[in-house]
Amino acid sequence: MLLIIIQILLAYLIGSIPSAVWIGKALYGVDVRQQGSGNAGATNVIRVLGYKAGIPVLLFDVFKGWLAVFITSLFPDQGMPPDQIVYIEIGAAVAAACGHVFPVLAGFRGGKGVGTMAGVGIALFPLALLIVLGIFIAVLAMTRYVSLSSCIAASAFPFIVVFITGEHHPGLIILSVFVAVFVLYTHRANIRRLLKGEENKFNFKGGGKK
Repeated sequence: MLLIIIQILLAYLIGSIPSAVWIGKALYGVDVRQQGSGNAGATNVIRVLGYKAGIPVLLFDVFKGWLAVFITSLFPDQGMPPDQIVYIEIGAAVAAACGHVFPVLAGFRGGKGVGTMAGVGIALFPLALLIVLGIFIAVLAMTRYVSLSSCIAASAFPFIVVFITGEHHPGLIILSVFVAVFVLYTHRANIRRLLKGEENKFNFKGGGKK
């Protein structure tokens, strides 16, 4: 039990690494949470500082989601059957997402968790993630709303996991539903702005600090 707690805490700390905040402050002297949408995520970094800063943030956020799950494989399995080990991976995935949104290393003010959840998807749902990524790109190309694209893709995720990839593990199915609910929850302010017609569209040319 102690090893499991350590794995979950480690996953949370990995998720808590605030790449958007640290890169903005260290390289540009900017706290991205004070500019643009106020979100400590890759989209806002691109909006405020440009692709040169935003792409590394996105890649790192995805990487830490994958790493939080992968690192559980480095611990002794203590004779647990594979079906039970999956639940530790699920716990690590949820902990990493919570760490990204509520990072102890950045005053509990983080991003929305989409990039980190994508990293979790690489680790646990690779095929479903590819399909969801296609949906995200298609919606973004049509609407230019990152938030809408994220919400639609996340909402489709559990259906893809169950009906297209044929996942049967109850824990992974529950996690796929959690991903959808989690993304919708972290985008609740964006959803309100979308309904009011006040949400900002994504500028594909990027921003950048002048």
